[in-house]
Amino acid sequence: PPAKRAKPNDEDSGAVASKTGPGGERLYEIGKSRYVSVSEFKGKPYINIREYYEDKGVEKPGKKGISLTADQWDKLKSLMNQVDKDLKKSK
Repeated sequence: PPAKRAKPNDEDSGAVASKTGPGGERLYEIGKSRYVSVSEFKGKPYINIREYYEDKGVEKPGKKGISLTADQWDKLKSLMNQVDKDLKKSK
């Protein structure tokens, strides 16, 4: 069966819509067929940014994507303000 849309997540102050992925993980849409999720591998958490494709009505993770460690995720978040500034300059 196709993945179901989950109700908004009220665990934090801002409700964020998510859905359940094929492996039971929460998927947060960031663009058409692109999602962010958190998974665990060998006891370590990873943040996945991945494209999904549809196969017989079921969304599945594609080959295109990246997995970040928690440290890399923290580093990326610390760079957000500078990246935003650079983005505004390039427009």
